[in-house]
Amino acid sequence: MHRVPLDSLTSLTPLQALGIPVALIGSIFLALGAQFQHRGVAKVDASTLTDGGSGLSVRQLLLLVRRPSWVLGTLMLGLAVVLQLFSLYLAPLTVVQPLGAVALVITSIVNARVSRTKLDHASIRAIAFCVGGVGLFVGVAAVTTTSQPVHETQLIAVLVILVVVVAAIVTLFVLFRTRFSMLFFIIAAGVLFGFVATLAKVVIDRVKTLLLGGFHLTASDILTVLCVLGLILAAVLGSYFVQTAYSSGPPDLVVAGLTVIDPLVGVTIGIVVLGEAATAPLWAAFAFVIAGGIAIYGVFQLSKHHPQLRA
Repeated sequence: MHRVPLDSLTSLTPLQALGIPVALIGSIFLALGAQFQHRGVAKVDASTLTDGGSGLSVRQLLLLVRRPSWVLGTLMLGLAVVLQLFSLYLAPLTVVQPLGAVALVITSIVNARVSRTKLDHASIRAIAFCVGGVGLFVGVAAVTTTSQPVHETQLIAVLVILVVVVAAIVTLFVLFRTRFSMLFFIIAAGVLFGFVATLAKVVIDRVKTLLLGGFHLTASDILTVLCVLGLILAAVLGSYFVQTAYSSGPPDLVVAGLTVIDPLVGVTIGIVVLGEAATAPLWAAFAFVIAGGIAIYGVFQLSKHHPQLRA
């Protein structure tokens, strides 16, 4: 099987290397934004909030908008998204995507200081599993996958999968919303934001092409518009689930779920649907499964042993 030389995959141009510090700064804003949003949710009258098992109502969301800390956190998260998009413009997805795990470490430290809760060894070990699993997963992807031009059929497949996933999540939420725990909302948000990252990279690449070739309302341009609409839908729905998760758990657990599931979904789409692992060796498939299992195990352990949840 043909292998792409390792040095051609790991060597970055100066412009691509700039995407790394941009992504790291974005991770800092993601961590701080999550903390401020969580504080805003906590400050809303507890009697008006659910326990995270039935979702936030429109009235509750309006109350959140009136909280300055929540608004500040939202602005920080918006800036984090802009920086992430800019880093995706500069560097490949497999280079900048795992850097979001830095937000988990920062959020855990900040939340421990703010809540005056000391993370025990079990929680620290769970966070290490999350960060290590994500780093290993995307690290293997970085050296065994190659960026491929996205064909219309592949893009249609991604959009169809997104529609199916959204329909399934919404259906489950409507039918069983009172039975779900915090983990459902974290997992749902992580899956949706994984599609957001993938579609964002596709849109960025296509915008580059449109700027060079012009917009002529071809079938390819229509698909680009559909990608933007799908990106917005996934981002809005994912953000709603994040706010619901904040209402029943600590922010570092929410960020743990997002920084683990988001890149796992994004890279998996790239491998399975977009064919970015066509030249990958067999051992990479086993490495993906092991690394993904380690990261997901870390999230479940953190949800079980986090001091704030036990309290």
